[in-house]
Amino acid sequence: MSNAIIEARDVSFRYESGLSDAVSHLTLRIEAGEFVAILGRNGCGKSTLAKLMNALLLPTGGEISVNGLQAKTEDDCYEVRKSCGMVFQNPDNQIVTTIVEEDCAFGLENMGMEPALIRKRVDEALAAVGMSEYAHASPAMLSGGQKQRVAVAGVLAMRPKIIVFDESTAMLDPVGRRDVFALARQLNREEGITIVWITHFMEEAAQADRVVVMDGGRIAIEDSPRHVFSRMDRVLSLGLDVPEMMKLAARLRASGVRVPKDIMNVEEMAVALCQLRSKN
Repeated sequence: MSNAIIEARDVSFRYESGLSDAVSHLTLRIEAGEFVAILGRNGCGKSTLAKLMNALLLPTGGEISVNGLQAKTEDDCYEVRKSCGMVFQNPDNQIVTTIVEEDCAFGLENMGMEPALIRKRVDEALAAVGMSEYAHASPAMLSGGQKQRVAVAGVLAMRPKIIVFDESTAMLDPVGRRDVFALARQLNREEGITIVWITHFMEEAAQADRVVVMDGGRIAIEDSPRHVFSRMDRVLSLGLDVPEMMKLAARLRASGVRVPKDIMNVEEMAVALCQLRSKN
């Protein structure tokens, strides 16, 4: 039985300065507990869609519901944001205080929550992202990956059912990228939080439950990672890349090596090559 936690129906949005829609007649369902990656070249509408999900923007056409709520007033927007947290590309734009635990508590204090419950929520959120030992540190002294973990903790303390990561690893080094992505997967698998992961990194998208590729404000492709990336020519025509192992598989096949064309990662490539060796 379908259990859509985000449902966009014929949604459009145009900025006041825009000559065309940033998002155009888009229809999308995201199920509770899914990990969905959204891809697309710059300007395709990914970040606009993220802000529509978080009620930072309201549709100029169609409608979008988040956890059963539609944002039509300021009060509605507030309720949507309690259900759908958002982690931005630059953690410095999201951290607002000079002490880690105070930043994590900021949203809860604005909600008027009791101090004892705030303390509990903050401790749990920092523990969940592995930042408890930095509770009294200054965010300015942290690495980019650690700052992004603090930003996630601030969202997590609000107990959202959905977290939208809007290119949240784009400014991080490979280690920071890996850690933040692993954290998102952990929250999805262990806590059941629905994750919307907007990224330019194909290896991240390859690990999602489903991939949505946007182009010109619309959905161009929507399927499992394996089925999306196996349409290599189509993906490349949209200005994107495919996982490295899939490109290697294509080169091997062109050279006469009979490996599957939909190999996604190193482990699958190793298995395929070992099987070929054993046959020969």
